[in-house]
Amino acid sequence: MATAEKNENVRAVGRALEILLAFTAQDFELSPSELLKRVDLSRPTLYRLLYTLEEQGFLVSVGEPQRFRLGPAVARLAHVWTSSLDLAAVAEPVLRRIWRTTNETVAMFIPQRELRLCVAELPSPQPLNFKRGVGYTERIALGATGRAILAYMEASSEELRDYVQGTKVNVKELEAELVQTRKRGFASSHSELIPGAVAVAVPFFDRHAQVAGSIGVFGPEVRLDGARLKQITKLLQTEAQSLSAMLGYGSKEAAVS
Repeated sequence: MATAEKNENVRAVGRALEILLAFTAQDFELSPSELLKRVDLSRPTLYRLLYTLEEQGFLVSVGEPQRFRLGPAVARLAHVWTSSLDLAAVAEPVLRRIWRTTNETVAMFIPQRELRLCVAELPSPQPLNFKRGVGYTERIALGATGRAILAYMEASSEELRDYVQGTKVNVKELEAELVQTRKRGFASSHSELIPGAVAVAVPFFDRHAQVAGSIGVFGPEVRLDGARLKQITKLLQTEAQSLSAMLGYGSKEAAVS
């Protein structure tokens, strides 16, 4: 590769990073015009880099007129960066106990604003199974593992409207479902995201008594009938309590802080 081409590639990387760094907690959603005020780029170069970043999952575009926000690829990098407390490693014994007992796919998700991110998964060894893989993201208002988290996030009606934007979910129906999820202590879904798939999920909590994520079991409805789902739900609740305790939930130190 010629030196000039190498230098141009380096400049393109630097410009892309400038775009990502333009977003802040206060300005988490920016229009192209607003980005042009924050980065020293021509409009054609900006749009070229925006669409490249969007293709790679580092940005997502929303609304009309078009605005951009950080995407799931950033969430995955953030998870890696913050893994001094390696949540997946801490939870591994818990997930493996559930996996051995149920023989179904077990996964753990954490919240990422309007999304949920899979940070650990143990696929079912059975020929007919459902799995998505570590790094998979989905809207937090969709699916059992999403609603098991969302039910404990104390989201306002306005926030819920943002979370369901672009989906077919009705906010009023979602609010009622979240109330029932809190009463039951678990969320479930049947053929919601994958035809024929059944899922049940429960939340777990951190030392600040905040919902930290959810653990779910996924399988085909031909194996997960009502009686078996009831058994799996009890197992999930017991193991989620263990994981919460491992994260400091309910400890005297947590109560003091």
